[in-house]
Amino acid sequence: TPWPGNNIRDHPGMIQVFLGHSGGLDTEGNELPRLVYVSREKRPGFQHHKKAGAMNSLVRVSAVLTNGPFLLNLDCDHYINNSKALREAMCFLMDPNLGRTVCYVQFPQRFDGIDRNDRYANRNTVFFDINLRGLDGIQGPVYVGTGCVFNRTALYGYEPPLKPKHKKTGFLSSCFGGSRKKSSRSGGKDSKKKSSKHADPTLPVFNLEDIEEGVEGTGFDDEKSLLMSQMTLEKRFGQSTVFVASTLMENGGVPESATPESLLKEAIHVISCGYEDKTDWGNEIGWIYGSVTEDILTGFKMHARGWRSIYCMPKRPAFKGSAPINLSDRLNQVLRWALGSVEILLSRHCPIWYGYSGRLKWLERFAYINTTIYPITAIPLLAYCTLPAVCLLTGKFIIPQISNIASIWFISLFLSIFATGILEMRWSGVGIDEWWRN
Repeated sequence: TPWPGNNIRDHPGMIQVFLGHSGGLDTEGNELPRLVYVSREKRPGFQHHKKAGAMNSLVRVSAVLTNGPFLLNLDCDHYINNSKALREAMCFLMDPNLGRTVCYVQFPQRFDGIDRNDRYANRNTVFFDINLRGLDGIQGPVYVGTGCVFNRTALYGYEPPLKPKHKKTGFLSSCFGGSRKKSSRSGGKDSKKKSSKHADPTLPVFNLEDIEEGVEGTGFDDEKSLLMSQMTLEKRFGQSTVFVASTLMENGGVPESATPESLLKEAIHVISCGYEDKTDWGNEIGWIYGSVTEDILTGFKMHARGWRSIYCMPKRPAFKGSAPINLSDRLNQVLRWALGSVEILLSRHCPIWYGYSGRLKWLERFAYINTTIYPITAIPLLAYCTLPAVCLLTGKFIIPQISNIASIWFISLFLSIFATGILEMRWSGVGIDEWWRN
C-alpha cells in the first residue's frame, strides 16, 4: 500500500517498530536497544510547533513504549562520536547525592567540515569552552538544543526534591506531592498537612505513591478524591491513562500486563494532533513553546524551578555534527538565534522579570539575560562604528574633550577587560586567535 506519510503536512500518526521487546541480540547474546520510527500526526489547521512539538511527541511515545528515566536528545545532523559519553552522563544523573537534582547533562557541540581558520566562527569556542564551563559552577549550563541527556522527571514539570527544612511548595508539589520520589506510609499524613497550607483549596492534595499502587489509603478520603486526582493529572498531561501512569513510575518501565498491541495503540493516541489541547504541554511540561530557540526557554524553565544542570566535556568529543559551510547559511543561522532571543526577551518568560518566586540563582539569571539581550547590543555597536566616521567627515565632534580623571577611568576599564580576557584564556586553554575570532 502507498506510504501514508507522502504528504508531510497532512498524514496520520505513524509508528514503525524495527527492534521491539523481543528484537535482535548482539554477538554476546545481549538484547539490542529498541529502534522505533515515529512520525506524529499532521493535519491542516493545527499548530505543530516545529521541533518543540516533535520532541514532546517523542517524550510521550517513549514513555508509553519503554518509559526509560533518561532521554538523549540529538539533532538529525549529529552523531555519537564517543561511545562512553552516555556512561559519563549517567555518572552524574545516577549519583546518589547530586543526581536527583540534575535536570540534564549538556555536552559541548563539536563539528565536522570546518576549515582550519574557521572563517565563519562555527566552533563558537568562547561560548562552549568558556561561558558554559563558567555556568557549570553556578547552576549549570544553558540547554543548547542537542547533545543533551535529560532526566525525564524534570521534563514533566516537577520540582527537584529538597531537604525537609528548605522545602518549598509550588504548584506541582501542591497538586502532585512534589517530585516523583516515593514517600513512606507513616509520613503521608504529615506531608499532606504541610502541602495543604499552601495548596489551592480547589485542588486535591495527595501522595503519588497512592496513585501508583491504585489503593485507598493515606492522602485519599474516598473514591471521589481519588477520581479528582486522576482528573487533575489527565488535565495536565492529557487524556491518556497509560501515559499518566507512566509519569508516576519513579524508576521507569511499563506494566508487565500491558501487551505490545495495546501500547502501540496508546502511542498512536498520544501523537495525535489534538492531544495537547487544553493541557500544560508546551507551557509547563516538556519543550516550551513560544520561541524558535525553544532550547533556551526549556532550560530556563527547569532552572527557575530549582533544578541544576551539568556540563560534561570528555577529552574525546561526545557528539559531532554538521556546521554551515557558506556565509549565507551561517548568517541565516545567526539570524534565527537572534530572533529567538528577542522573542524570549519580549515574552512573559523574559528572565528580567520571570521566575522570581522560584529558585533561580542571581548569577544564572544574569547569564540568561545576557543570552536574550545580546542581539540588542548590535544597535549601540552600530552607533559607535558610525559616529567616528560622521565626525571625521563633518569636522564636528559630539564628544567633549576628555579630562584626566575620565582618561584614568577609561584606561582602568580597558585594562580590566584585557585582564579578564587573559584569565579566561589561561583558565580554559582557548588560544588568542580563537578568543579574538569569537
